Amino acid sequence: MKHRESKRAGGRRRSGAGALGARQKALRPARERARTEGRAASRAEAPRVARIRARLLDWYALHRRDLPWRRTRDPYAIWISESMLQQTRVDTVIPYYQRFLTRFPDVGTLARADLEDVLGLWSGLGYYSRARNLHRAAQCLVDHHGGVLPEDADALRALPGVGRYTAGAVASIAFDRPEPIVDGNVTRVLARLFAIEDEVGTPIATRRLWALAAQLAEGPRPGDLNQALMELGARRCTPRAPRCGDCPLLRSCAAQRRGDPEALPVRARKARPRAVEAVAGWVLRRGAVLAVQRPARGLMGGLWELPGGDLLAGEAPRAAMLRTLRERVGLTVRGATLSGAVDHAFTHLRLRLHVLRCSTPVGRVRLRDFSAFRWLAPGAIGALPHGAATRKVLALLHGEAGGR
Repeated sequence: MKHRESKRAGGRRRSGAGALGARQKALRPARERARTEGRAASRAEAPRVARIRARLLDWYALHRRDLPWRRTRDPYAIWISESMLQQTRVDTVIPYYQRFLTRFPDVGTLARADLEDVLGLWSGLGYYSRARNLHRAAQCLVDHHGGVLPEDADALRALPGVGRYTAGAVASIAFDRPEPIVDGNVTRVLARLFAIEDEVGTPIATRRLWALAAQLAEGPRPGDLNQALMELGARRCTPRAPRCGDCPLLRSCAAQRRGDPEALPVRARKARPRAVEAVAGWVLRRGAVLAVQRPARGLMGGLWELPGGDLLAGEAPRAAMLRTLRERVGLTVRGATLSGAVDHAFTHLRLRLHVLRCSTPVGRVRLRDFSAFRWLAPGAIGALPHGAATRKVLALLHGEAGGR
């Protein structure tokens, strides 16, 4: 079975060679525009930019945090760290980064790994498409780049899951290329420093931010310069109550001169997260518990969980449990007892998950909206790749059992 899967995957990767080249060509016009705008801005503000660069690099040399990925110039390790750090706190990432590199120390090891093993090591870090893309990108690197990350930012961006920010970070930090980066921290620093009042995310704001970042990246030590911008945004130029008195760019900051740095950057008001109620069932048959796997694409793609689904309007949890088991896994149960509920927040929704113990399942498993199932010993389900919501469910059930 593994041999057949490997052949299919290999075929897909070989056929993707043309797509990689096409994607690199498509990226060039936007990058060339950014470079041109950056050079034009550079001529107008060269003295000011030189002062900003010097102050940032001096400050970073004294105040940089000692983080594991800053102790290496290994492009692979830097790529892994930058992928993990997207929308995730540094303190959360550190143990995952260390475990990941211990288990998958190089591109080849990651490319050969089973995706389920990769997802299992990622469990709890969230945004699981990052793990799937790392696995796919490692396979592309083996097939098309000899297992080595390319130095060129365009070639990096042609890899699955590698966007403009990650390509710039890897190229500048690992290879000392003068490539810009713009993330949330850098956006905040540049918007305040240069008084950018255009709403973040609009084309005009995006072009200006990347042009300024490109201007700053030109010069010695572009990797340190980019990390200094991110460090300043994380530790001094914070969203609320920025520590302006401790900022090395205080005298250059337009927002500080105006007296209201917290007014920038300008962001659109976020939509309120949608409230969703769902059920999850602990379905026991002859001492084994049913686990189901989510489809590869979509929210928590490829992860394992207990069977269930969303409540309909006005539907009680027990009725929803009986219905979703029948509709989505083909089983009828004779009893469903509510054990409790757990709450979990995703980016765009708030989930309340009602947990039920289901007895005497009848029928044969027939999946709808799931990709696989397993009957497992009760203690084994936690070893499968699963998300934080499922971890909360298992903790609730374990605590309930321990209290009996």
